[in-house]
Amino acid sequence: MTVQRTLSIIKPDAVKKNSVGQIISRFETAGLKVVAVKKVYLTRETAGEFYAEHKERPFFGELVDFMTSGACYPMVLEGDNAILKNRELMGATNPNKAEAGTIRHDFALPCTDLSANAVHGSDSEESAAREIAFFFASADLL
Repeated sequence: MTVQRTLSIIKPDAVKKNSVGQIISRFETAGLKVVAVKKVYLTRETAGEFYAEHKERPFFGELVDFMTSGACYPMVLEGDNAILKNRELMGATNPNKAEAGTIRHDFALPCTDLSANAVHGSDSEESAAREIAFFFASADLL
């Protein structure tokens, strides 16, 4: 097993539903340790910068609008194969297609806006490193 760190964000829709504690509990129950967490309100500039890789995609504007619609909780999760484990816990990007028992199935339904899918998670070690550094200084991760 490889101990990794990954970034997860509890998105504004899940925050508005008061699901933050339940989602964090899912991570911890699955063996992931919360190394750092904070509450943030993204601006259009910071949301655009974070999701810059999607800038040319048709959903970019809606994603930025959604991510600036309320508070979110970025966090660093650590554990064996944390990136894959987090992605399995999250479920399919489209909550309507996510398996029962996954975070997106349990906390993002009914879903009419795919941006409102409860959580974000890094998809690779490279993305995790970049995304963690976006929200947290190295001193925050001791």
